[in-house]
Amino acid sequence: MEDRTRAIGRRALLAGMLAGVAAPALARAPATSPRPRPRPAGGGAVVAGAPPAAAPATAAPPAAALVEAARLGGTVSFAVADAATGTLLEARDETLPMPPASVLKAITALYGLDRLGAGHRFPTRLVATGPIAGGRLEGDLVLVGGGDPELSTDDLGEMAAALRARGLRTLAGRFLYHAEALPAIDRIDPDQPVQAGYNPAISGLNLNFNRVHVEWRRAGSGWEVAVDARGERFRPAVGTAEMRVVSRAAPVFAYAEEGGRERWTVAAGALDAHGSRWLPVRRPALYAAEVFRTLARAQGISLPAAARTRGAVRGPVLVERPGDALASVLRDMLRYSTNLTAESVGLAASAAAGGPVTGLADSAARMAGWAQSGLGLLAPRLVDHSGLGGGSRISAADMLRVLLRAGPGGPLRGLMRRLEPGNGGGGDGRARPLEVVAKTGTLNFVSGLAGYARLAGGRDLAFAIFAADVARRDRLAMAERERPPGGAAWTARARTLQQDLIARWAAVHPA
Repeated sequence: MEDRTRAIGRRALLAGMLAGVAAPALARAPATSPRPRPRPAGGGAVVAGAPPAAAPATAAPPAAALVEAARLGGTVSFAVADAATGTLLEARDETLPMPPASVLKAITALYGLDRLGAGHRFPTRLVATGPIAGGRLEGDLVLVGGGDPELSTDDLGEMAAALRARGLRTLAGRFLYHAEALPAIDRIDPDQPVQAGYNPAISGLNLNFNRVHVEWRRAGSGWEVAVDARGERFRPAVGTAEMRVVSRAAPVFAYAEEGGRERWTVAAGALDAHGSRWLPVRRPALYAAEVFRTLARAQGISLPAAARTRGAVRGPVLVERPGDALASVLRDMLRYSTNLTAESVGLAASAAAGGPVTGLADSAARMAGWAQSGLGLLAPRLVDHSGLGGGSRISAADMLRVLLRAGPGGPLRGLMRRLEPGNGGGGDGRARPLEVVAKTGTLNFVSGLAGYARLAGGRDLAFAIFAADVARRDRLAMAERERPPGGAAWTARARTLQQDLIARWAAVHPA
């Protein structure tokens, strides 16, 4: 029950972080690689040596007409197959390399399950280097991160309470933090707006998805600004980051590190009288340690300012938060599309398989090699594990291979989000699948969807749909990338196309 309560609280925090101004719906960045050359639409290929598809059973709008009506520009590619037999039913430009966006997280989930196992956990520990006598620790206290991407302020609050229950009140030594479980990475993708909360740093000690909550309110001729590390139960103020409202036209947000603090400024003219959002943290391990220090003080435990330590940490574990099992972590990742989770899982999986990694490019290359040898992908090009970086490319045919290898009864189906309720038909007379479970992906002028559709007759389809207008995306200035002109309308048309294609397949390939 305790694990379930923690999970509910974390999901509430996630929902808050991803809602409204805390994380704009279209806050994604464009890719910078050139648009792939289109080739004529086709569909004669066969996946995994399956026999040719049977003729469609029911008339429906041609796929080409649906694509044309969507008016997306750029390239649309897709592939759909019978999930049980691998028979390719329809395809269009299925071998073209396309930006997968967050659809890539489905591959990362399989990578993590294969290399780490469904029961793997990312523990966070408080380690002592000496004994406790009379409420005093005769040594150092070390907050040791295990790379948990879901560690929250509430979790640290519970750890502080547990430390008090062990009788600790003060230290003879230092308060240290250790973050070597994962490499320190300043941000996932450098081609993002500086204020993008979905593009935080990565560390072996993370907190609140490495975001800090900022709230502002006009007060007379000035502004009141509060910076905190809010959870569901605790809301400690943050001393490692600050934000000031300044009078300037541009940029809207600016960031600098000064004197060991993360300093944000925001243009006053861009703010409503009252509002809030989550901003990324670039020094997450220090952020987590200082938040723990504040929570410990609330428990009557006096700790000195935190300092970083490296190398092996030895001593008895006073308190441990084991973290949730990987299967649960991945379910949250695929539902909420958390980039930090994908990168943390991918980095940990690469290290488990082949030793320490030097960064995201190294780890992504290892995952691409695993996907080629283990899943049969032909030519994936990956720059990260989340799909946030615009340089990744996967074809619809390769994504379909992933789904077919996993199988309709495999681990992905149980982890993916159900997108719409089952029903037997649509208002336009076309058949609808009973259930669609899939992973979505959105970048600026990029949209992807890949998963499984169960039809009324019991047939399971596996499908991958990618749409991208890379040339339009590349033209965006940095200031336009959080809310690009025309981006919301383009994404809505892309999602309508996805729904229409799935409805077509349900109508013409029912059994």
